[in-house]
Amino acid sequence: MQYRQVGKSGLRISAVSIGGWLTFGGSIQEDSAASVLKASLDAGINFIDLADIYAMGKAEEVAGRALKGLPRHELVISSKVFAKMSEDTNDRGLSRKHIFESVDRSLRRLQTDYLDIYFCHREDPDTPLEETCRAMDDLVRMGKIHYWGTSVWSPEGLRGAHAIADKRNLVAPTVEQPQYSLLVRDVEHAVAPTCAELGMGMVAWSPLAGGALTGKYDNGRPAGSRGEQTNWLDRHLTESGIDRLRAFSALAKEAGHTPSALALAWVLNNPVLSSVITGATNADQVKANVVASEIQIGTDLAQRLDELFPIGEPSPV
Repeated sequence: MQYRQVGKSGLRISAVSIGGWLTFGGSIQEDSAASVLKASLDAGINFIDLADIYAMGKAEEVAGRALKGLPRHELVISSKVFAKMSEDTNDRGLSRKHIFESVDRSLRRLQTDYLDIYFCHREDPDTPLEETCRAMDDLVRMGKIHYWGTSVWSPEGLRGAHAIADKRNLVAPTVEQPQYSLLVRDVEHAVAPTCAELGMGMVAWSPLAGGALTGKYDNGRPAGSRGEQTNWLDRHLTESGIDRLRAFSALAKEAGHTPSALALAWVLNNPVLSSVITGATNADQVKANVVASEIQIGTDLAQRLDELFPIGEPSPV
């Protein structure tokens, strides 16, 4: 396994990490989740990414039980705050009240004394940015979190947080977590350059575009698949989109890789990236994904991938 610095910090995380968004406490049972986590750790993965909203807290509970008793210093555990967790008017957003109460609930569910990274899971237009920055700074100084990060923030939000941190002598966010894949490249326009400018790392979620880049949909939408049961992948699974996915699978085979491994390796080819967050429902998927950290993408292959998946124009604001 390859390990990378998180931005300019001293923290090192595995280039391939494991997340619990749609799996832990959701699509797989607890025994299977424990098996996935064990396979991940055995493969050298040290970064486990969660959020309070994943299965409404169950993902954290499942991970907490599975990780109990393991050497805590060998793990890098993250969670997130922002989402609406109940009907209570204050149980959402990035207010000081919600952040402080949420971190304590996440720590209890995870059965740990601290989080290595705590992400603000979206920007909150209803809370002053300085209030959020001060709350996260206080959690660092209290020892409840070691670093804080952002997820799906705009370049303006990232610069704003760093400006406040510089002015008020607060701890600035260390890492941004955007959606990033061959099929979703918007972050290359502004977010990734902003992270590089500010000394932040990036960890990518959905690097396989919800499974579209695994080869699963090369012949349409299999029964029971996410693409068949939801509309999440509709924009990628048009007739022309499936033709492109088939071409990608053929290119991966020509290069001697599985589509999944090549897609993950391509994301890791961006020097700002610290890790790709993968999901898995069994140990074999974990083993297949970790191969990506060792794949080198040459100039010719990178150019062919760019031609197949052009970056396109920035999304409208």
